[in-house]
Amino acid sequence: MSQHFLLSAKARTLSLAQVMRLSDAGAYATFKSVRWPDGANCPRCGSVAVYEYKSRPIFKCKDCSAQFSVTTGTIFASRKLSHRDILAAIAIFVNGAKGISALQLSRDLDVQYKTAFVLAHKMREAMGAASKGRTLSGDVEIDGAYFGGYVKPENRKEDRRDRRLSENQSGKRMAVVVMRERGGNTLTHVCEREDDAVPVIPTKIANGSTVYADEATCWDALHARFAARRINHSVAFSDNGACTNQAESFFSRLRRMEVGTHHHISGKYLGFYANEAAWREDHRRMPNGTLYALVAKAAMVHPVSRLWKGYWQRPRLLHSPA
Repeated sequence: MSQHFLLSAKARTLSLAQVMRLSDAGAYATFKSVRWPDGANCPRCGSVAVYEYKSRPIFKCKDCSAQFSVTTGTIFASRKLSHRDILAAIAIFVNGAKGISALQLSRDLDVQYKTAFVLAHKMREAMGAASKGRTLSGDVEIDGAYFGGYVKPENRKEDRRDRRLSENQSGKRMAVVVMRERGGNTLTHVCEREDDAVPVIPTKIANGSTVYADEATCWDALHARFAARRINHSVAFSDNGACTNQAESFFSRLRRMEVGTHHHISGKYLGFYANEAAWREDHRRMPNGTLYALVAKAAMVHPVSRLWKGYWQRPRLLHSPA
């Protein structure tokens, strides 16, 4: 048996068929075990003196008399989809190595596009919540890349302009700056220009860390705060350990998500997609069954979304989900 087969079998521990074979009762039991592995408790007062109605999947607290369901107070609160459909959505979402488009998700679940779009963004919000307040340390690679703002070239050659110049751009292009520990976690920051992230970097990376960056002049300021090593990509991609290869790996995934899966990412949502790509990079060696459990658990411990619940009333999103 080949090593490639063994590795692929190890990574494939969950299939969509397994989820779709669940009965409604089985899916409901899965939700309960994920949210309350030690038994149900009241989301309002925290009491464990609760009981479940026999006629419907509703709980009631004996102390504060609150009624609640297994999704009350979570990012899936006020759901209309069945428990099995939500579990299927999580399975489809994690199985997409380069993400899953809302259109594809809507077809697989047989729901409206807007339903799939909001559901996918709720999962992205839950995935990204794990990185809130996180600080990187040790060897950290930093790099930036631009996404969106595509300008279609003119038909005739004599009418074409150099699209690299700012005056010939659409103004919608956004920079994603990644900070990635070698063998560790990944953080992202979305801004209009790459050098706008320089003041943010010291708040995300611990003192005493070593940062690795390319020769872009905006990173010169990092030498005042960190032990910095630079790599000139016109000479080499790696030189005695100085490289940004892991940051480039992140950009490769995010670029494929943009070009091959979503085709277009609006600037105000770019931060959510960057967080998703960072999460996928950080967990890329885990079996898909483990990823499924991680996303389900993250969704069940995340509070009600203030961006994607009643989304027609939310304030205008900024470039970053933070």
